[in-house]
This record gives sequence, structure tokens and C-alpha cells, in this order.
Amino acid sequence: MRRITVLEHITLDGVIQAGGGPDEDTSDGFAYGGWCAPYDDDAIGAAVKKMLDMPIDLLLGRKTFDIWAAFWPQHGDIWPGVNTATKYVASNTMTSSRMAAVGVFKRGCCEKVAELKQGPGPDLHIWGSGNLLQTLMKHDLVDNFWLMIYPITLGEGKAVCRGHDPGGVQGDGKHCRFDWRHSRELRARRCSPNRNTRAITTGVAVDFL
Repeated sequence: MRRITVLEHITLDGVIQAGGGPDEDTSDGFAYGGWCAPYDDDAIGAAVKKMLDMPIDLLLGRKTFDIWAAFWPQHGDIWPGVNTATKYVASNTMTSSRMAAVGVFKRGCCEKVAELKQGPGPDLHIWGSGNLLQTLMKHDLVDNFWLMIYPITLGEGKAVCRGHDPGGVQGDGKHCRFDWRHSRELRARRCSPNRNTRAITTGVAVDFL
């Protein structure tokens, strides 16, 4: 079965909105875009590259996909796999794309994602896509969380968890640090709605001691 991994740059208070740049996502008046930049370094770069080098397909919301479509076709040297991976986009209005290998879910997103998980192919990665993420979490379709936690609080912005139980995500206290200054690997487990625990694969959290 294919697994779904959520990869997010996230603040200490859970915000994932517009970490990459000031104009990335200004919806709801968000004015703190680009908050990741002061903390980016070789350790984070190496950790992210580890995930980018995996053979995967991508599952994205429309807003995140539009941002990617304007950037990645011209920057494939940074992440060659992004332009060849199949990209599944949740959108009721999208009809065409500047990127190759795109499939669109217009209706019944959760049912189609559940079918994808049961089918053949590599695992599915979700970057950004906050609204899509909320829907998939509510329907217990996310298997892994790989969170890059930054030492900053914003007090507003789109968050991973928005007023609902995120599926019982728990840390298990087992950490293996791979960079003494900044980062550590975090293994977690998740309880599904029937409260049976289910192991989550290794993810990365930024520690900033």
C-alpha cells in the first residue's frame, strides 16, 4: 500500500503558511511570508534533500500547485524529480497546467486519495497544501508527518491543526540527532480514530539549541 507523508516547514505555534517568501500566500492578510529564510542552512538543506531524492508522487492543493507551477519548471536542476513525478492536484476549477504529469481531482477527493493509496506506485508526498491537508487528516488518510520546526512564533496564519483532533499524533520520545547544532530525527506514532496505534516513519524536526 502506498503511504502519504506530509512534509511541512512549521513554526513553534504550528503555522505553515508562506514560509518560502513574502508573496507566497498573503490570504487572510498574512504579512509574515518568508519566515523560514533566516534559519535556512546546510543542515536543513541536507535533510530536505534526503526527502527530495526519494522516488515519490506528489499530492497537492490548488494554491500550492500554482506556486510550484510558476517556479519548478525553470528550476529542475535543484529538484529533478519534481518535474517527472506524477502530481495529483485537488481542484474544482483547474483545467490545464504548465507542468507535466498532472492529474486533477475535481470531486470526491478523499475517495480518490484512498484509491490511490491502494493502487500501485511510489509513496505520495504532500508539501504545503494546508486546506487539502485538513481534509485528509479528518478522514484519517495521512500516514507520516515530517515536520521541520523553526524557533519562531507568529501568532497567526494557516496551521497544521485548525481546531480539530489531528488524528492523535504523538511523539514517542525516541530521538536520534544527526546534527548537533540544529536538527534531530523524530519518530512518532499516530492513533487512528478507533484508537489503535499505528507507527509513523521517521521524520525531521529542527531543534535549534
